[in-house]
Amino acid sequence: MNVFSAARSEQQNFSLRSDTTAVLIVDMLHDFCDPAGAMCLPGAERLYPVQNDLIKSARRSGMMIGWIVDAHRSGVRRDREFLKRTPHCLDDTSGVNVVAQLDKQDDDFVFLKRRYSAFFGTDLDLTLRDNLIDTLIVFGVVTNICVRSTVHDAFFNGYQVVVPSDACAATGPREQESSLYDIATHFGVVAQSQDVLEHIAGKGPLKTWEPEE
Repeated sequence: MNVFSAARSEQQNFSLRSDTTAVLIVDMLHDFCDPAGAMCLPGAERLYPVQNDLIKSARRSGMMIGWIVDAHRSGVRRDREFLKRTPHCLDDTSGVNVVAQLDKQDDDFVFLKRRYSAFFGTDLDLTLRDNLIDTLIVFGVVTNICVRSTVHDAFFNGYQVVVPSDACAATGPREQESSLYDIATHFGVVAQSQDVLEHIAGKGPLKTWEPEE
């Protein structure tokens, strides 16, 4: 761990209580995950089994489940994301659909966003607070853009954040490692999905990943 990142306060252990924890699944959509999508991340399908295990475990425990959906309005004069990225996830296309391989239920919450962060310009924060949520489990694609932006804003808005590292994928190994390092040292905690599952099942405290000294 570098000297700057090592200058941290004492780490607070916290538990994932079913009544105050929400799971946010970020951008697991046709345009990002399907080979026919507008901006597919190669290998995204490897995340499905891990994510389904987390979603089903959280659902059984009574946690709130929220799907973050990138959905851009067709016909706007200037979409900020499209100044940097090719058009994707237009709201009148199948690109905004959550991939069918994931366990999405009709009574889950859905949050539409038009920027990288799920908090920017949405009612996510208000809805979480109305549900008395103070802790978030965040995962999806891609780690270094929309997942990371959402984690940043969650921290800024006062939430505790857990990121299951093997339930996320970045644009490359360097970006995955760097983003998880920064999240673990500045914005939340990083854990393996199996450790999150065991903690939800009541098998001891949450084991978290710490960057090497």
